[in-house]
This record gives sequence, structure tokens and C-alpha cells, in this order.
Amino acid sequence: MYVIRDAQSTTYTQTPQTLHSAASTQVEALLPRPRFHLDLWLSFTFQNWILDVGRPVVMLVLPADWLPLQHPGVADYLHFLYNVTAPLILLKMLERSPWMLPGLAVRLGIIAVSMGTTLHLAADSITRRLLLIGYQLHLPVRENPIMRNLKPSALVDFFELLFYYDDTVGHMMWCVPFFLVLVLFFNGCFSRREQERMPPSAWMLLAPNAAYYWYLITEGQTFILFTFTFFAMTTTVMHQRRRGLFLNSDGRFMFYSFSAALILVVIWVGCLWNDSILRTKVPGLIYIPRPCTVYTLHLHQMSHI
Repeated sequence: MYVIRDAQSTTYTQTPQTLHSAASTQVEALLPRPRFHLDLWLSFTFQNWILDVGRPVVMLVLPADWLPLQHPGVADYLHFLYNVTAPLILLKMLERSPWMLPGLAVRLGIIAVSMGTTLHLAADSITRRLLLIGYQLHLPVRENPIMRNLKPSALVDFFELLFYYDDTVGHMMWCVPFFLVLVLFFNGCFSRREQERMPPSAWMLLAPNAAYYWYLITEGQTFILFTFTFFAMTTTVMHQRRRGLFLNSDGRFMFYSFSAALILVVIWVGCLWNDSILRTKVPGLIYIPRPCTVYTLHLHQMSHI
């Protein structure tokens, strides 16, 4: 215990814990306030909405015969650009995160992302062309009318292998590093400032970012990966609070985006829960219909009535 005397010989006591708390407060006041990475999140949002979500929109807007089917279409070129920009933005996130993976792990992750997006590019391009000749997304591959009439019948196995590479292998190779980088970046979004608020730019990007996560969960069928990621983020928040650390503006932006996306998924599933036709495509317990499947099954048919 320390005894401090002032000029009027008035004494008072101060414990080491109090001195440490006061010193921490003074040091925290001198530290620069963490800035919101607007350039990073703006690039992330534009890339996702223009190069990823924009692909099916372009396919719907442009005429089917605008370019020859034996050549890449506009949506394919958008996918090419996404394959290039996605690893670069993930690398930029890692550079700004205090949690850095070993160099070999980073290289393997970037290779996996590139391979996964390339597999998705090939399968997605073929799927769009199959839709033009009557392929139905809400049906399994073998139950599609055009597959039943395919000769020789062994070709159906090739298409099933193609969609397996897309839906399972490609998405895992792409989404596992994607969510891992988000978790690593999130782990560095803590500070001792309890009243860290999000700037207006973060609130403006919150809705499109949450909507993209909803699209990624539903169209990409990444609900399990998303749930594990959100659980890891929530656990990290609880653990860091015990240490006196709180989310900064970037951390709040990510946590609010994930929370809003989860709410959107619940609403989406609730609206389509009793759709018996979609149930044939997604028969399991985890029932999350894809937006493109819903469009081709219901909205596209209604537009032709």
C-alpha cells in the first residue's frame, strides 16, 4: 500500500490495484482510437455484390442468345474477376489482422480458394446452359426430365460428379478459408474502449453485408460453416469481456452483420417451410432453399403465365 501526501500534509492511501487501473486508463486515453477499415469493407461489399451476386442477375437480365453458348458469357467473366479479387481481399484482411497464420498455411488457403472458385465457375457455367434447355434446379440430377432422356445413361453420372465438385468440394475449398480468415480478423477487433461506436459508413454497409451473408448461406449452402463461425465469434466476445476487452467498430460491424444474416435466414426458411416441392430437393433436417431454385420454380413460372 502506498501513502501519498500533498502540500497541505493531508494523507490518503491508494492500493496497487487502484494505481494500475488509473495508469491503464491514462495509457488507454493516449492510445490512438482504432479506425474503421472502410476501404477494406467497401471493397469486400462491392466485390461480393457485383462479381458474386451480380452473376445470376446478369444472366436474368441479358438475353440468352446475346453471346454464343460455346463461348464464355458476361456472368462467366464476372466469375473470372471474382476468382482473382477474392484471394486478394482475403490476403488484405490477413495483413490487417494481428492473428497471422504461418506462411505455408496462407499459401495453401489461397490455393484452395482459387481452386474452389474455379470448380464453381465451371459447374455454374454449365448449369446456366442446362437451364436454357429445360433443366430444373428444384429436382435432383437423375430426376430431371432432360437427364432421363440422356443417351447413353452413363452421362448422368458425369453430371452428378460435376455437381458434387461444385456443391461439396468446391464450396468447402472456398468457404472454409473464407470463414477462417473472417474469424482471424475478428479476433483482432478488440480494445479496452468500452464505448466504441460504429461510424455512419459502417451502418450504411451493414445491410448489404448482412444480405450477402444471407445469400452466401442460402445459395452457397454454408449454414453449418456459418453457424460454427458465428459460435466462435460469440465465444470470443464472451472470453474477451472477462479480460476487459470490448469490440471495436470493425468487430461490431462483423458481429451485427452475422446476427442480421442469421435473422434473415430464419425468416427465409420460415416463409418456405411448407413448400412440398422444394422439400424434394432439400429433404434433410437442415432445410435452406436456394434463391435461384425458388426463382426458377415459382417466380420464373409466374412471369410466364
